[in-house]
Amino acid sequence: MFSGVAHIFASFNDTFIHVTDLSGRETLVRITGGMKVKADRDESSPYAAMLAAQDVAQRCKELGITALHIKLRATGGNKTKTPGPGAQSALRALARSGMRIGRIGKVLALSKLVVIQNCLP
Repeated sequence: MFSGVAHIFASFNDTFIHVTDLSGRETLVRITGGMKVKADRDESSPYAAMLAAQDVAQRCKELGITALHIKLRATGGNKTKTPGPGAQSALRALARSGMRIGRIGKVLALSKLVVIQNCLP
């Protein structure tokens, strides 16, 4: 069983689904919600995320990937830390398309201020 890592970045403007190998070095598939719909206002919609996830699952099956670990990310930093509206539907579409889901983790994007404060003595 060959597996990969699906990095899902769900903001309130778009949803990115980026599949890499387990080390994260090689990109296998990268599809966004904006690639699936014509209207700019629909890029972050759950429908666009579902279409993108279905295309990702189809391409993964062509490459022989049967299982995915999920890393979910929001905008973070000094902006909102909650994922956008496309995160849940993208994850659901990946699971329903026959992909086996391994671990699901949330990746936090820290603001520069937090990093600087932690580095100071």
